[in-house]
Amino acid sequence: MKKIILFFVLAIGGFCMAQAASPNTKTKVKVVVDNDFCGDPDGLFQLVHQLLCTTCDIRGIVGGHLSANAGFTNRSDQATESCEKARKVLQLMGREGTIKVVPGAEKGMEAVNKPADSEGARLIVDEAKQCTQDKPLLVLCGASLTNIATAHLIDPSIDDKIVLIWIGGQEYTGVGSYPPPGYSRVEYNLNLCIPAAQVVFNQSRIRIWQVPRNAYRLCLYGLDEVATKVATHGKVGRYLYDSLMQTVGKCEDFGLRMGETYILGDSPLVLLSALQTGFEQDPSSSFYVNMSAPHINDDGSYAFNHEGRSIRVYYQLDQRLMFGDFEAKLLRMAP
Repeated sequence: MKKIILFFVLAIGGFCMAQAASPNTKTKVKVVVDNDFCGDPDGLFQLVHQLLCTTCDIRGIVGGHLSANAGFTNRSDQATESCEKARKVLQLMGREGTIKVVPGAEKGMEAVNKPADSEGARLIVDEAKQCTQDKPLLVLCGASLTNIATAHLIDPSIDDKIVLIWIGGQEYTGVGSYPPPGYSRVEYNLNLCIPAAQVVFNQSRIRIWQVPRNAYRLCLYGLDEVATKVATHGKVGRYLYDSLMQTVGKCEDFGLRMGETYILGDSPLVLLSALQTGFEQDPSSSFYVNMSAPHINDDGSYAFNHEGRSIRVYYQLDQRLMFGDFEAKLLRMAP
């Protein structure tokens, strides 16, 4: 009798643990991941972490473009290359064919009235139509805003059904730290397609959670940590390590002194979408300010817009939770 009772206790406990580790599909948030995986490997780190999270229903992965003279790749079909790298990650994680992977535009928009149509933009439109204002689609973008801007131009009615979490844009005066030494006046991701940023900020009604340069530069991760906490955990961990070290080598060939760390600047996409508190649901351990969306000028600079809708601008991120959760999930995944 005692053995029977013990069996049921263990069975119920195991069931409860499984339920806790894998939330009901009704409580999962729907997301589309849009990133330039052919470029900076921080997008690959973000994708692996996102795939390991149980609270996100990833509806699709969109491969993004870089600029024509990007140093990360010599290919012109960059969105296609991004898809190939995303599929490689899925294959290494044993998830090949489980999530739709489609290319976005191969280059940025030429003007605010010229959408760069693509499978990726159409995917965003289709998924957003199935969501509501109260249960929106989270579009997690770590690169150019080309695909989300095009989605808006295709069907503006989706705007109130989307929350865009975007890694990009330069600093705001009085919010967070000052620009870094030798900074570019227009931040890298914004500069990939200024007309797209103008569409999203100046024309659309899309809700924006922005992680500008001063915030994503907080996400420093030690190269020794990558070697000991990432590379040692499974095939995908080794793939991440090799991709990062290859990039570090290229940067040093260009004369950059990379030192002992790397900015995993796309990881806040996971932090803000998946690692939220269940009580008064929100990414409560990271700090932001609400401010009027700036007007994006033709040169990529900000202009104050007193009629701009309210957007979130993050300036402090919970790196302890973000990186600690990533390391723990890798440890659980690996043999």
